[in-house]
Amino acid sequence: MSTNAVAKPSATPWIIAIVVALASFMEVLDTTIANVALNYISGGLGVSQDEASWVVTTYLVSNAVIVTATSYLVRILGRKTFFLGCLALFTISSVMCGFAPNLQFLLLARILQGIGGGGMVPVAQSILADSFPPEKRGQGFALFGVAVVVAPVVGPTLGGWLSDNFSWHWCFLINGPVGILTLAAVAMLIKEPEGSAEERVRLRKEKIGFDWIGFGLVATFLGALELMLDRGLEDDWFGSNFIIMAAAICALAFVLMVPWELKHKNPAVDIRMLVSRQFGTCFLVMMATGALLLATTQYLPQLVQANLGYTATWAGLMLSPGGLVTMIMMFVVGVLSSKVQPKYLIAVGAGFVAFSMYQVTSAYSGIGFWYLAEARMLQGIGLPFIFLPITTASYDGIPSSKTDQASALLNAARNTGGSIGVSLISNIITHREQFHQSRMVEHVIPSNGAYQDTLNQVTNYFTGQGSSLVTANQQALAWINEQVQSQASFLAYIDAFWVLTLISLAAIPLALTLRNVTLGKKASMGH
Repeated sequence: MSTNAVAKPSATPWIIAIVVALASFMEVLDTTIANVALNYISGGLGVSQDEASWVVTTYLVSNAVIVTATSYLVRILGRKTFFLGCLALFTISSVMCGFAPNLQFLLLARILQGIGGGGMVPVAQSILADSFPPEKRGQGFALFGVAVVVAPVVGPTLGGWLSDNFSWHWCFLINGPVGILTLAAVAMLIKEPEGSAEERVRLRKEKIGFDWIGFGLVATFLGALELMLDRGLEDDWFGSNFIIMAAAICALAFVLMVPWELKHKNPAVDIRMLVSRQFGTCFLVMMATGALLLATTQYLPQLVQANLGYTATWAGLMLSPGGLVTMIMMFVVGVLSSKVQPKYLIAVGAGFVAFSMYQVTSAYSGIGFWYLAEARMLQGIGLPFIFLPITTASYDGIPSSKTDQASALLNAARNTGGSIGVSLISNIITHREQFHQSRMVEHVIPSNGAYQDTLNQVTNYFTGQGSSLVTANQQALAWINEQVQSQASFLAYIDAFWVLTLISLAAIPLALTLRNVTLGKKASMGH
């Protein structure tokens, strides 16, 4: 019998859902909470901004690496034991981060935190899958979806508020009391699935070892990919020997990983799952969802802060209505998921997200707060239509013995997709800003009549403010240069949201290739 046999929980599935969703919320929150605190961290520890950015990179890399080992560790240790261990490691390392005396200690603590968090979320998802009967599984995933989709939105706002009003240490220390309460709740409420003890004994008797070589190759591939994506722009991509080395290691690990995992009896990652139509499509759509979620969460606030003069607080408030809409829609879609085929729900959700991204492309410098907040709310409607059905559809046809691996792969898809999305949009903004600025500068020449008129008008304005003619002329030139840079930046963000629109639209035909799943009645997870 598998460790993943449906458990008989000691509490109502909804209580279990709340507990594991809270644990997942903490973990996903920490993928973004430190981003806005990097200035405070670099100042507090006396290091450069570039060195402080490793606080984010180390967490992402260790988080990605451990995901592939969760399936085996759950089978050997037991789901509850492993989940408690990951949660305890995450909580302790969070407190270590908060009390870090130097950057080296902080990076070590972040690596441990990423390992704990990376192992925790996939198991939380499989606990939910087994706690609810198939016909109600979508409603259970709704709570998990709230954690995964809303936490990245809350992270930058909460991190900025804590750093501004207290200190950056509280971005990590806040996990301490919440983690202790969650540990106690998990210990009391969650039971091991039936037959898990017998399964562990059988595995030890059969001496089914862990695929250490496969794990090493997968971990190297994902770790090098995360390093390359996260550091590429800062290190000038392939102009940097470090990025070239990371890319070479990533490619070599991938080339060696595929044949090894295909021929291994108990692979660390079952690649055959990824090439199946149903799960492979779900994997791709989840990658796109991660890209859309994290890219918009990171760059929409940057757009309004850099070009519309919003403070960090108002940028966070602009995202908040979308988060509220997402929370409500999670439960609406949770009910619909037992009545409507996942592929149609995903197509509808991708349509909403595409329309929300398209709305942002129509933004201009004088745009109001609610225009962008409404665009975010449209995205908040669409994301649950994608996230919940894709989670439900991905388990269709998966044997119960592989639900933990399916959860791990889906979380790897979301995290990797998020990193790819952030890196892609970052590069688009950087290069398109240079493009637009070079095009605009072509018109800022003395022979251009419109330029001369603008220069004269602005010079007269500064002269009227009391400046001498020479000083006013210099101020006018500086103002025009500032306007060129501002407009180039704004247009670059618009281009980036066009790309996100196309990614959203591409998910629609992809989703429609999914097969129909059993709805509205009890069914085995593997069929």
